[in-house]
Amino acid sequence: MSMPLAGVLAWLALSPPFHVVILPAAVRGVMSDLWLENNRHWDELAGQNTLTQLLGTGRPTQREYLGCLEGEVVGDTLFVRRLQPAADLRQLQFAVAGKCDGVARLVGTFHTHPYRADSAGRPIKERGLSTMDLETFAASRDLVTVVMWDRDSLDVATKAEDGSVRHPAPLAVR
Repeated sequence: MSMPLAGVLAWLALSPPFHVVILPAAVRGVMSDLWLENNRHWDELAGQNTLTQLLGTGRPTQREYLGCLEGEVVGDTLFVRRLQPAADLRQLQFAVAGKCDGVARLVGTFHTHPYRADSAGRPIKERGLSTMDLETFAASRDLVTVVMWDRDSLDVATKAEDGSVRHPAPLAVR
């Protein structure tokens, strides 16, 4: 769903310029914990094919997670200060929905990509933001979006002053 032109123009007028995203190590740790919690049964897919997994008709063994990122832009840096769960969180095996509308100082979202298993039971990782993730982000008012596909792997996209998507974007954990 895209924003009306007036909304886009208003957002662009308020969109501060920044060039790097700083993520506190404690928030990064929470992200890893959430990924582990939501993917702990990824290898329990015996007897389920990929189509069954994608359609969500089989036994869900892991779920995507959506969190809201609070923060602020100071100078040329976007500082993420906190992560909180999205409201009305609906977690599926390969999709997630929720709302961050009520979050004060919302700067963006974080979500996980779960493993799928190949025919030999090895993990297939959705490495990075998907085309759909980037399209959803482009149509949103968020300044940053972050995805995790393994407990030590993050991908980040940000918005430029003109509303264009910068991907991949620089991220530092401190």
